[in-house]
Amino acid sequence: MLAALVCSIAVSLLAADDWSRFRGPNGSGIATGNSSYPIEFARDRNMLWRTPVRPGKSSPVLTDRHLFLTAFDDQTLYTQCFDRATGKLLWERGEPLAHKLGTNALNHPAAISPVTDGSNVYVFFKDLGLLSYTPAGKLRWRVPLGPFTNSQGLGAAPILARDMIILQVDQLEDSYLAAFAIKDGKQRWKVAREESESWGTPLLWKGDTIVTVGANQIGGHRITDGKRVFTFPGASPSMVASPILDDANNILYAFGYGYATSLPFERLLERSDKNKDGKLSPDEYGTLNVLRAAGQYMGNRDGTVTAHEWDLWNRHVQGPSGLIALDLKPAQPKLLWRYEKGFDSVIPSPLLHAGILYSVRNGGILTAFDVRTGEVTKTARIPGALGGYAASPTFAAGHLYICSEEGKVAVLKPGPQWDLVQLNDLKEDIFATPAFSRGVIFIRTAEALYAFGLKN
Repeated sequence: MLAALVCSIAVSLLAADDWSRFRGPNGSGIATGNSSYPIEFARDRNMLWRTPVRPGKSSPVLTDRHLFLTAFDDQTLYTQCFDRATGKLLWERGEPLAHKLGTNALNHPAAISPVTDGSNVYVFFKDLGLLSYTPAGKLRWRVPLGPFTNSQGLGAAPILARDMIILQVDQLEDSYLAAFAIKDGKQRWKVAREESESWGTPLLWKGDTIVTVGANQIGGHRITDGKRVFTFPGASPSMVASPILDDANNILYAFGYGYATSLPFERLLERSDKNKDGKLSPDEYGTLNVLRAAGQYMGNRDGTVTAHEWDLWNRHVQGPSGLIALDLKPAQPKLLWRYEKGFDSVIPSPLLHAGILYSVRNGGILTAFDVRTGEVTKTARIPGALGGYAASPTFAAGHLYICSEEGKVAVLKPGPQWDLVQLNDLKEDIFATPAFSRGVIFIRTAEALYAFGLKN
């Protein structure tokens, strides 16, 4: 019991002070501490080191000495450990795919970020399961999981809660939330969820509740046994972004999207039904993800899309889009406001700072909301960074940092009328969210891992 208590305290302190999980402290995207961070950076300015990396989209997580990533290369899933001071690759461990189902091509086999307790690392691969390694790279334990029935592939990252790893698995059938002991990987509890597929990473509220976003619902689960303690039924069908929490006021912010109408099946047949048999086979619709998902996961799941399966898919994705502010204090959470424009297919999670909520979408369109009312204070394109966006916004030492898929890193002055301060160009694709710690920015690109810090 004493060991468990010490471990729980250590995990709590780490979660509060460093970038140990996806998007840092409780998924907020906000760096803690009083360190200063560079505003201008490139290979020839404020770069501390650069290390080539294997392909992957997971975001870096940190301990006092190490940085952890996952990767996928040559049909092998990798966990990698780097020296955070030098960027040197200290070790990597590879595992073969246990299973691989069709997913959205943008959802990489190594897209889910790991989590660390300040010493050991815990990784979840949707095509393998849950594993843990020591700081020296020794396998501590493994829990085989899957295969899963999620049309886009799973996306929620594991998080720490006391002495457990929490894993949210929302899929087309048999969704669940589960807890595994960090000591040995043994399952502590597992509870079924009504939600269908979703992708946002959960967070912790008041130290005893796990808050989840799922298809059409926001949920609260008790940490000790996973019991459902509240359900708010006003979410969107597709909850891709992770939620964020205003701890001081117990308000949750989350957004998702759905669709009101769809293209009639007859129109799809006109475009793609080459053999005129009234249905669409995989060789006819090719890599079009929405038809692949309908054929693989609706009806008889034989890959072919009929009018019936197209109708089932559209029922699955139809619903409202929008950003919601939810008061968690009542026994039944209360909706404070909803904003319903501009969230279709948005991947990056929002960021909250000083009463302003920020959301970025493709085209470099950054919107600032007044959290008291939900009113937009400014919507504009980030000058010079008009491409796609997958990485989530972050905040450190008085500035917003937002990375585009094209490798542009915008540094902005926050506020109701935010403004661009500096645009950096790494000239390498960025899909991962940066990590911030003790004055150093760690950025994973498609080619390398960077550390940027102020140089004397």
